[in-house]
Amino acid sequence: MARTTPHDHPPTRGEPLYRRIATELLGELRDGTIPPGERLPGERRLAGHFGVSRETVRQALELLRRDGLVATDRRGSHATLPGAPVETPASLAFPVGARAATPGTVARATVTWEPPPPDHAEALGLTPGRPTLVHRYRYATADGRGLRTAVTSFSAVALAEVEELGRYRDRADGTAAAQLRRAYDWMRRAGLTLHHRDAITRLASTPSVRVTRRVHDQYARPLEITDLVVDARQDALIYEFTLPGRAG
Repeated sequence: MARTTPHDHPPTRGEPLYRRIATELLGELRDGTIPPGERLPGERRLAGHFGVSRETVRQALELLRRDGLVATDRRGSHATLPGAPVETPASLAFPVGARAATPGTVARATVTWEPPPPDHAEALGLTPGRPTLVHRYRYATADGRGLRTAVTSFSAVALAEVEELGRYRDRADGTAAAQLRRAYDWMRRAGLTLHHRDAITRLASTPSVRVTRRVHDQYARPLEITDLVVDARQDALIYEFTLPGRAG
């Protein structure tokens, strides 16, 4: 007889709350919202996501552990459902379009604590005028050609849940160098699954193009938005995607 799990039975009115939460969480594991092997958010965040107490979340996780659907180790709890491992696409570098400084080029990045551009505030769900962490990046050759500039605004969710980003608030004066190249690694380490959408548009009456990247997590909460402007006369945008190979 095949073993059943909480998700195999529709919830009933008299069903314990923790079992219903286990069913909902298992649904998110199965539909890929939380990919196989990815660390689950902590109990506090799961409680907020489902609108229940941490004790209810704890009981739901224990139920899934008994069914072998969730495992807990030194990294925390993670899904054990079969599926392809999570890959980190080579294209997902921070900020989008960033390049390493080489002889004859200048790359500079700084952070400030200020109200973001209005379109960024709207995308991140921030009240107009509310300050947040804003990252600015500039890359150019010594003669000023091949110019790339990027402005990134982070959401309140990213700053609250990614410890490394939150630390920058007190030193975001716009003067000190701030290389956040590992920002996406920090987000993933905090238990966030990253989904990104890049839109490329040509700027009117200029040879430049704009790339707008929006990143959200497994709960569709915005994490950051970046606008990159590239001088298309002198440079090219190259997107690389790494796909998992087929199992032999």
